[in-house]
Amino acid sequence: MAEKRKINPILKSVLELGPIAAFFVAYLQLRDHSFTIGGVEYEGFILVTAGFVPLILLTTGILWALTRHVSKMQIVTAVLVVLFGGLTVWLNDDRFFKMKPTAIYLLFAGVLGIGLMRGRSYLQYVMEEMVPLAQEGWMILTRRLTMFFAGLAVLNEVIWRTMSTDMWVNFKTFGLTIAIFAFFMTQGGLFKRYGIEEDAEN
Repeated sequence: MAEKRKINPILKSVLELGPIAAFFVAYLQLRDHSFTIGGVEYEGFILVTAGFVPLILLTTGILWALTRHVSKMQIVTAVLVVLFGGLTVWLNDDRFFKMKPTAIYLLFAGVLGIGLMRGRSYLQYVMEEMVPLAQEGWMILTRRLTMFFAGLAVLNEVIWRTMSTDMWVNFKTFGLTIAIFAFFMTQGGLFKRYGIEEDAEN
């Protein structure tokens, strides 16, 4: 297996968050426009989605080329972006792309939930190197994150089905990112209680 490589954290953040920022900026520019391509009229949202799909694949590919590592969550996200983004453009229906976060978070919640039913924390396999915790801590964090992901899926469904596209784009760009950041910030007590300090070798 190829060895993981470290890259500049700023560059890594740009590659991971850049496509979302680009989607938001492009949407603001094109949301009030429509375009006729091949005799079919497309709203700006559809064209922005069409551009987002190859962009997420490009940045994911660059990230892999630079680090020789892409997380399973990033791979799953890229696959679902291609699937739901492709359906959105092909059927000229923005509902599919708006359902994408729901599918992503339900999938994550489902996988973590299956692990919990088997008495395991699949989250530990992904994050153990970044956050060393005792086994009980991993199980608690996994239960909380499973419920959190399920809640985000429900929230996404409520917002895109009952509110405007502008509201949904703002929610997707800022709301989801802030919610995930806030979730982990509120787990400080758990990290402190169950954190494992590696003993320095003498």
